[in-house]
Amino acid sequence: MKITDLKPPKGAKKKKKRVGCGPGSGHGKTACRGTKGAKQRSGKEYGPGFEGGQMPLIRRIPKRGFYNPFKKEYAVINLKKLEKIIDKYNEITPEVLKKEGIVKKDLPIKILGDGELKKPIKIVAHAFSEKAKEKIREAGGNFELIQK
Repeated sequence: MKITDLKPPKGAKKKKKRVGCGPGSGHGKTACRGTKGAKQRSGKEYGPGFEGGQMPLIRRIPKRGFYNPFKKEYAVINLKKLEKIIDKYNEITPEVLKKEGIVKKDLPIKILGDGELKKPIKIVAHAFSEKAKEKIREAGGNFELIQK
């Protein structure tokens, strides 16, 4: 057997339907498209949500909410989480928080005021809540904003 003797099994290959080649072909005149309507015209296609003129599903179901492209997303940390690492460091920065595993995502950091600080410490972050600022000041520490 040679490679030239190989051929597909009978019925595996179908002849291409030759449309629009006159009445003798059996596919002449309208070229198997039928008469009238958008599917018979050239260049007319229906969109992915088209349902034959019926009100499409995407327009039938109610819409809720909105997307805000200007929303600032923060990795939020409460003061009570910082209490656990306060003894190891004299300054808490985003790098320290990542190293300790408190912050996992690469987002700007915001400090919130839930919890108490027992010792004065400097905290560096992108944003602070008013309550957090107050509690840091009461403990004798200070905070620094990172401009991003």
